[in-house]
Amino acid sequence: MHARSIDSLALDSYQRAARVMLANHLVTRSYPDRIALPLIRRWATELREDLGELFGYRLEVTETTARLFPVIDRLDAGQPARTTGDRLFDRRRYAYLALGLAALGRAGDQITLSELADQVASYTERVDGLELAPDRAGDRDAFVDAVGWLAARGAVTLADGDAGGWASDPEAGEALYDIDRAVVFALFRPPRALQHLNTVTGLLGEEAGGDTRSPASVSAARKVRRALVEKPVVYADELDETERTLLAQEKLVREVEYTTGLKAERRAEGVALIDSSGRLSDVRFPGTGTLAQVALLLAGEIADLVLDLDTPIEHRPRPDRPLTDLVRQLDSAIPATTVFAPLAELAESFGVPEDSDADEPEPEIPEYPFVHSFWIRDTVQMLAGRYGATFAAQWQADVPGLTAEAVGLLERLRLVEPIEGGLLVLPALARYRGAIVTIRTRAETELFISPTQVGEEPVTAGATASIEKGSGN
Repeated sequence: MHARSIDSLALDSYQRAARVMLANHLVTRSYPDRIALPLIRRWATELREDLGELFGYRLEVTETTARLFPVIDRLDAGQPARTTGDRLFDRRRYAYLALGLAALGRAGDQITLSELADQVASYTERVDGLELAPDRAGDRDAFVDAVGWLAARGAVTLADGDAGGWASDPEAGEALYDIDRAVVFALFRPPRALQHLNTVTGLLGEEAGGDTRSPASVSAARKVRRALVEKPVVYADELDETERTLLAQEKLVREVEYTTGLKAERRAEGVALIDSSGRLSDVRFPGTGTLAQVALLLAGEIADLVLDLDTPIEHRPRPDRPLTDLVRQLDSAIPATTVFAPLAELAESFGVPEDSDADEPEPEIPEYPFVHSFWIRDTVQMLAGRYGATFAAQWQADVPGLTAEAVGLLERLRLVEPIEGGLLVLPALARYRGAIVTIRTRAETELFISPTQVGEEPVTAGATASIEKGSGN
């Protein structure tokens, strides 16, 4: 590890560079900020060696971009693309994004939004069930969201006009973009030609990147390290016996800590890297805003229910669901006419390897506390009744939607797992038990809150949910 040879005074800079690269995978002159690329370029040699040795990742750094090519061990539905307004991408937006990249790769140095839309519209004619009709507001909004995603990463830069004006009225509005071809080409670099695949599982594992030389022990160690930096929590029961042994090794975890500058929190159930800086996490929790605060309060209520000895709670095993439904859905969307059959048959042999430990005894299946859906609904309704005046207006009128979003956030953080009829409570949720609720009130004649005018409803020591009446947060 090159990190161990770095002077202690410069180590923090190296660790910040590692966190930025692991969090974003693509760094440009403007994304995620203007200081990121010079930082990555300073430590390019050390990062290239360490990220390759520890995680099996490949790093390419140029004058204008830094691109990390990660190894994906399993599909993850919890990391979707988001619009600049933090809305999730749907299938249409993903399709426009992919086709927009294809069009930009064939364009010159500049392109207008309407020209790009016309090219993408012509591409959609070759895809069954997909269309971009500029006269439909929904299609225009989705297309502008896809272009906005590219603009945020520096693939295109607005030179003149306004994309919002075009989305409102394509006859009256227009936008002109400069194209950064280096960013465009860095964005889409799959580890294997897609025309050679007839299943999405061919993109998983180190074999997808062509690395078949690493010993099994090295590959297993890299897989565990990848899980530590990619998942909010790594639960031991999700790993095989070899990986569980590696996770328990202090040396392996310390290597990740030293590279990222994060601290590992160990428990009997698994390991989580704690990111107090917020530079590696895509979701900060606890956080501000109604959704994050309600999710924290709900986590505290669930923890209290599980720990209440007077009301024993039902326990159920965690279902074995390796995202086979997601694989099936993605595979069904592959246009068979574009697959190059001779190489597609060869590519199948590089898919997810079969379990070679079939003779090993089955590990004991752990059981987790189970909370019924009706209890979740009633609890969020209770929280809305108690603190609803402090909620953002959209959530005051939509408690069921708030419930679904709060549960979705807890699921994304791997604190709960939805199953039929309710939620399984995963061990990491216990970190947020005993939330302290602080209600800050504002007098009608005051514009700002005085620090002395703070009321508290204490529970026990733990995380904090701070709610301001009248803030609309």
